[in-house]
Amino acid sequence: MKKKVISFLMVFAVLGASLWITGCEKKAAGGPVTIQFWHSMTDEAGLAFDEYVREFNAGPGAAKQITVEAVFQGQYADATAKLRPLLQNRQTNTLPDVMQIDATGVVDYLNTDYAFTVDEALASDRSFDIRQIMDAPLKAWNYGGRQLGIPVSASTTVMYYNKSLLDAAGVRNPPSTFDEIIEVSRRLPANNSNNQKLTAFAQQPNSPLLANWIGQIPGRGVGASYIVDNRNGRDGDATRLVCDTEGTLLTFLRSWKAMYDAGALLDVSDGLSNLFLTQQIAFFTSSTSALTGLLSQIGGRFELGCAYFPKVNSSANPGATVSGSALFMFNKGDKAKTDAAWEFVKFMCSPDIQARFATATGYTPSNIGAFYERTYTDYITRFPQAEVSAKQLNETSADMMGVIVGPSRNFYYEIANQVSIMLNEQKTPEDTVRSMAQALNLLLEDYAEANR
Repeated sequence: MKKKVISFLMVFAVLGASLWITGCEKKAAGGPVTIQFWHSMTDEAGLAFDEYVREFNAGPGAAKQITVEAVFQGQYADATAKLRPLLQNRQTNTLPDVMQIDATGVVDYLNTDYAFTVDEALASDRSFDIRQIMDAPLKAWNYGGRQLGIPVSASTTVMYYNKSLLDAAGVRNPPSTFDEIIEVSRRLPANNSNNQKLTAFAQQPNSPLLANWIGQIPGRGVGASYIVDNRNGRDGDATRLVCDTEGTLLTFLRSWKAMYDAGALLDVSDGLSNLFLTQQIAFFTSSTSALTGLLSQIGGRFELGCAYFPKVNSSANPGATVSGSALFMFNKGDKAKTDAAWEFVKFMCSPDIQARFATATGYTPSNIGAFYERTYTDYITRFPQAEVSAKQLNETSADMMGVIVGPSRNFYYEIANQVSIMLNEQKTPEDTVRSMAQALNLLLEDYAEANR
């Protein structure tokens, strides 16, 4: 980061941390309160969440007579599937008070009468300075001008690469564009040390990945383009594609097919990390949260590199959308519970917790102050790859947004299927634009009709 950016961040880190502490000193009135927290974290992240809940209950929670009960509800999509009927059938008492939600659950939250937004919490809590939360992750959970949740597990997509393979091939810098991936592929050996075929890159586009690559292309008067209208569904319900008529989808498909035709790309989506760990591919894109696991699994067999998410072409902007999850609160008609939920959310998004969570998992801290916690600075010193995510977030256009559509699951797989058909059946990019637009627009129309 530039010095002036760091200075700016430090001011708000100190200010935000002091305001958070001040807010925590207030005692809740009305007697003991128990709230339920649904989450979707497993492995190291799940253990970390359990630890933080225990700390809250023993510390600020005990001081305010708040007890949090953490309940693991499966993967994000599974948790959303459990939430949806509760909202539809208005089963208020069964709803959680706080829930970790990713993009799959946002539409359900937007359409419920039980939302307790961050805006509402801030209206009665002037002590909390929202500016301590990083701008890009915060905006990822802002819809139609409403701040719905606060990021708790911020991540972005980066490119991991086998630095040892590149060094051996005489490649000094990782590729930054699709064309450069093709160039590097020509310098790599045909097989790895185990005589397995070596391919430069492997990936299969889906809706989040396509939002990154379309979003890198400068738009009309803004720094990004979009897959669907209403700024990728952020300013209102997505009703139709725009990347087909604006030409951005065709730009992407032509460049993607060029990689495949050059033998630099494997059209697969499953087992990418295993292909990478066994050195059958040199690059793959994944969440910044994968860093800790990758370092552990590599175990020093080769040097892990981390670079910015690759660009469609040299005219595109760097960066990728913010992903991860946020903490969302529910209003069940009990002010004591919404107040308690807000206290827990602030605790989970505080500098100390965010710094510790980042070092335990590889996620990027959402709180600016976390970057100056000793826990995190020591971590960056040991694993400089982790710093790439923060730098990329700092350079990503504020106009770039992840895509939110009602039929999210079907949308996700339809994009992947259409691109695979183009590659495997030798369809032209132009034909694929037409067939993809027809299929995706039909999904949007059917969803709108079913939920009219």
